[in-house]
Amino acid sequence: MVSARRVPQVVVIGGGEAYISKPDHHKMRCPVIAYKSIYPRAINPLPGWLTAVNCAILPNMNIALIQLNPLIGDFRRNTEAIISRCRQAADLGCQLAVLPELPISGYPPEDLLERPDFIDNHQLALEHLIREIRGIGVLCGTLTQNPDRGGKPLHNAAVLFDDGKILATTAKRLLPCYDVFGETRYFEPGGPGRIHRFQGLRLAITICEDIWNHADLFPHRPYHHDPVSELLGPPANPAAGGKVPADLLINIAASPYQTGKTARRREILQTIRRNYQIPVLFVNQVGGQDSLIFAGDSLALDATGRIACQAARFREDLVVFSLPRDSQCRRAAAESPATPETSAADAGKISSSAPLPGEEDDPEAAEIMAALVLGTGDYVRKCGFSRAVIGLSGGLDSALTAVIAARALGPENVLGIAMPSTYSAAASQEDARALAENLGIDYAVLPIDDILAAYRPGLAPLFGDEPVAGLTEQNLQARIRGNLLMAESNRSGRLLLNTGNKSELAVGYCTLYGDMCGGLAVLADVPKTMVYRLSRLANRQRELIPGRTLERPPSAELAPDQLDEDELPAYEILDPILQAYLEDQLSPGEIIARGYPEAVVNDVVSRIHRNEHKRRQAPPGLKISGKAFGTGRRYPIAAASIRQQTITSRFS
Repeated sequence: MVSARRVPQVVVIGGGEAYISKPDHHKMRCPVIAYKSIYPRAINPLPGWLTAVNCAILPNMNIALIQLNPLIGDFRRNTEAIISRCRQAADLGCQLAVLPELPISGYPPEDLLERPDFIDNHQLALEHLIREIRGIGVLCGTLTQNPDRGGKPLHNAAVLFDDGKILATTAKRLLPCYDVFGETRYFEPGGPGRIHRFQGLRLAITICEDIWNHADLFPHRPYHHDPVSELLGPPANPAAGGKVPADLLINIAASPYQTGKTARRREILQTIRRNYQIPVLFVNQVGGQDSLIFAGDSLALDATGRIACQAARFREDLVVFSLPRDSQCRRAAAESPATPETSAADAGKISSSAPLPGEEDDPEAAEIMAALVLGTGDYVRKCGFSRAVIGLSGGLDSALTAVIAARALGPENVLGIAMPSTYSAAASQEDARALAENLGIDYAVLPIDDILAAYRPGLAPLFGDEPVAGLTEQNLQARIRGNLLMAESNRSGRLLLNTGNKSELAVGYCTLYGDMCGGLAVLADVPKTMVYRLSRLANRQRELIPGRTLERPPSAELAPDQLDEDELPAYEILDPILQAYLEDQLSPGEIIARGYPEAVVNDVVSRIHRNEHKRRQAPPGLKISGKAFGTGRRYPIAAASIRQQTITSRFS
């Protein structure tokens, strides 16, 4: 107990507020409930509603932003991580811990939500958290039952609890159903939210998509409701004496990474902060989950818009935001100069965000590299593997995939296999070996010429005197290599990593059951031009990928003197066309109007649609763009009318 001679007298006057009588007889209005959770034995109820206590003045509320990497469906692992981090936050002097969206189950649980046993286990895990976590309030994403008879059975919700009691529950209002999201398949949208009080502070609680419908930022708003304006009303006008009904807006999220999204999200957060002149706190999931990658990058903005604290990108973290409890303190903090950020490891406060390797040279490539390393490592480990195997051709795609795998899993857990044929250049074989030595990964060579020769008599009953040549021979080589890699995967329990890039996958420059084999396509959403940028970034400190690999023209090496540009436009032309058609949703005519040759555009678009069936059979690929191939792209395979429309220019 703090000595009564050294603390002021606190008298509750109702409504959860108090006047603190200081030694100089000045009074300061402040919330009193905060002191109860820290000094519970100091509370001595008097008759009626009047209570007098002695306690320490706590000018700020310390809020922990807890950035977790859950494993979907592993309730024991996830709850243990939540409990451990919340206890750490309590030890750091925090009164509130904020966790991401659905951290108990992991996000997105998809059709597991249709299983009653999954829902029951989630409820047991939530009850366990509420029992076990004491001495700190917790705001946590959760599943709740929809009490109405109609609609979907569940809500995607957030629950606020403290010392074994649920204080508030709010349901996600805006349910995304686009790209990789399908929340309307499982969840019923929540109704209008309300402000919740916690230890005297008024909290506006939102969940992920709830902040993505601001009229100023979305000319065509995707939803009819704006949960932020429903909670906070019209923008604040301090000069006119306008008041905001909340002291802090919190957004908990499981927001997948894609290039450019971080800047857009910060624009949204800053717009909310600017309109309402209150701090804004964002807590995001981190880690890889199937094709999705979650970057974390949780942060708190103070009332001036300064980033008061920021968690790390692409790894678990805990940082602390110190929020003034009353408006006078908040204004004083807003007027004070910004202080340098310090590491949470050093002070348990502020920020542990740090520049990514290579960010000073190429920020976008550095961010993508970090995302791919995280996504690869988590996919391999969460699927129950610890080691990987890669086919090393001596080309750039397989070299970059090996670099990413070595960083994600450790070089001792990666095996590269070269499978040369008559058409493989000596330089390719030399570069593959040099790459393995540079990375420190295991390396093996399995020539395929004899295996290819054995196919010829086996095909004779069908082929007769017709030679096994041309496209048939090229695809046989790719399929032989795929079989050899899968054989090693079966033998050793290594996961096969696919090395194809987005440019090839888009136009079908790949072989079913050959170079499309694998458990994960690391570069499936990485255009070839970005492959070059990532490879140069990998070599920024020392040469990992042989310089000759970067300089030689790309080739599949399945035929004499073969080059990619024999069949495809130069990647500097192909990739912008793919960007315009796949992500920007431009028509062929609009792309042609940008100056690209009509014949090239029509051929590329035709290839995209002709090869939809191949992509349906491809392994999962890590998503880094707004429109990746995979679950977020739903185009019909049999669609002649679409194909005909796309290859017909609107410009004559």
